[in-house]
Amino acid sequence: MSFFQLILFLVAFVIFYIFFKKLFAGDYPKRGIDFEATLPDEQIGGVSSPDKIFSKPKLNLSRLDELLAIADESVAKGDFLEAKKALQSALIVDSKNIGVQQRLGYLSLQDNNLEEAKKYYENILTIDKDNDLAYSTLANIYHKQNENDKAITYHEKAISLDPRYAPNYFNYANTLYDLGRNEDALNNYKKTLDLDNSLDDAKVMIDKLSSKEP
Repeated sequence: MSFFQLILFLVAFVIFYIFFKKLFAGDYPKRGIDFEATLPDEQIGGVSSPDKIFSKPKLNLSRLDELLAIADESVAKGDFLEAKKALQSALIVDSKNIGVQQRLGYLSLQDNNLEEAKKYYENILTIDKDNDLAYSTLANIYHKQNENDKAITYHEKAISLDPRYAPNYFNYANTLYDLGRNEDALNNYKKTLDLDNSLDDAKVMIDKLSSKEP
């Protein structure tokens, strides 16, 4: 072996030695670290690469639905003030939502604020002119305010819009009874019971009025 060949052999040996030393020591270039989701709904890809999304975020309720849920829960707990705050916020989100108007009207009635309640139920009629429940509730309000001609008109309108809904007849019968129109009241209590025989209050009133008949 010549001197030149010996030099080449030594250089090759050193290169291989360094290479294998690094290899077995783990000291070599590594590929990029994989991205791993750390949360169940974390996304890989996202907006820039929607085809790479492997998990979808949970669907959220709309803001309006959230506020209605808060209001209903608050009413169930008897916290009418909190319910009203939620509904007033909901009114900002959707001023023409009948569900919001109905709930606010109900809360106003609980506070015995008839004028405020009337405003909400009248708003409903501007959105849905055939809403029999709004007519029936307004009839009750007008009766409490001694506007009985208007109350009767609204009761009859509610019945004409939904003649199969028993509470419309029951509310009308109550107004007629208060006005001393016992025979008309009795007929409407009977119509109530014909449509829904589970309404015990109607049964009580029928028995009461029937006992007064000659």
